[in-house]
Amino acid sequence: MRNSIISVAAYLLLAPVIGGLLDGIDRKISARMQRRVGPPLLQPFYDVSKLLKKQVISVTNAQTFLLMSYMIFILLTGAMFFAGTDILLCMFVLSTAAMFLYFAATVTGSPYSTIGASRELIQTIAYEPAVLMSCVGFYLVDGSFEISKIASSQISSIMYLPGVFAAFVFILTIKMRKSPFDISTSHHAHQEIVKGVTSEMGARNLAIFTVTEWYENVFLMGVVGLFIVNKDPISIAVAVAVIFAVFFLEILIDNTSARMKQYEMLKLSWTITLVLAGCNIWVLMLMIK
Repeated sequence: MRNSIISVAAYLLLAPVIGGLLDGIDRKISARMQRRVGPPLLQPFYDVSKLLKKQVISVTNAQTFLLMSYMIFILLTGAMFFAGTDILLCMFVLSTAAMFLYFAATVTGSPYSTIGASRELIQTIAYEPAVLMSCVGFYLVDGSFEISKIASSQISSIMYLPGVFAAFVFILTIKMRKSPFDISTSHHAHQEIVKGVTSEMGARNLAIFTVTEWYENVFLMGVVGLFIVNKDPISIAVAVAVIFAVFFLEILIDNTSARMKQYEMLKLSWTITLVLAGCNIWVLMLMIK
């Protein structure tokens, strides 16, 4: 119980710091890949600080409420995960958070924001099967949805779930809104719908969205680590190395891919999920029988 409280407190306090640093590393590496110097490592923190100091102008008060709800549910998702609770329940709460983001974009009435929201919804449909199959895979391997039990197993889950892991890494590109799947909003200035779901977010609201993304990215990297960790303490160091490798891979994909159309993304993500994760789970079920 005490360890769970410490883990939750560490997530709530350190996740925005780690998430902001990862964002800064992302910008720096992306700049180097494009032969630019790039912004300072702490630039994401400077940006959020500047947004919080700006005059608060909100299109509608409902957007602020919905964005705060989005943040609260992401915080709850991460807190539950690092407390070692039910991973399936964590993913359900994560899906609820995505719905609040959708409504926060549509409530403004802006055509740009509404189009971005509809694309965000399609992205959610695209990655959900892989997320659910990951939960099923953990259950088949460890006989439980409890994260604490999965993390303390004898052998790393990835040994039995290589296909599920590959499918989850693939949908991370969608979940982190990176090219070629940055169709709802983008961190780069190459969107024909301006900034998608964030088009009508300014000042404090945009800061809330940015910090929430940092929390969410740390949670997603935690799920990547869950595939690696086991009862051996050395596995934690291996998990950290794998997390950084996956994070670099996402940056590489982001900087070497052209943006894909939304329905092509949907078909591709479902195909890869069914082939990799589906076949992996089918084999596991045959082994269990």
